[in-house]
Amino acid sequence: MVDVGGKKTTKRQATATAVMEAGEEIISLLSDNAFKTKKGPVFQTAIIAGIQAVKKTAELIPMCHPLMIDGVDLSITVKDSAYIEIFCTVKIEGKTGVEMEALTGATVAALTVYDMCKSISQKMTIKEVKLLEKTGGKSDVKLPK
Repeated sequence: MVDVGGKKTTKRQATATAVMEAGEEIISLLSDNAFKTKKGPVFQTAIIAGIQAVKKTAELIPMCHPLMIDGVDLSITVKDSAYIEIFCTVKIEGKTGVEMEALTGATVAALTVYDMCKSISQKMTIKEVKLLEKTGGKSDVKLPK
């Protein structure tokens, strides 16, 4: 791992997104945030899975530092008649950034939606996962949505 011992502790934040093409059939069901499959409530379960993934990022990605996460905001919205957008923002006061945690949270939330809805349709596609913003540390980054 990279030695971060000499770095200053700063407030850091990262936001990542995952865009998922779910198709009209699934979107029509998900438009009601209370939609449940046999596995349970879809969005609520995916949010919990994404938060758990943020906390376990260092166990999944070999060179990531284990971090004391200050906060995670994860939201899932129906974008239009075919797409879902997932946003994951992670906050920390530390010596290293939280980009990987935000990306992992958004990705696992998307995978959870897929898993919970695959009995309805397997035509879903996770189209894009990307970092939108990173603040703190040496440089700030803000990318277009």
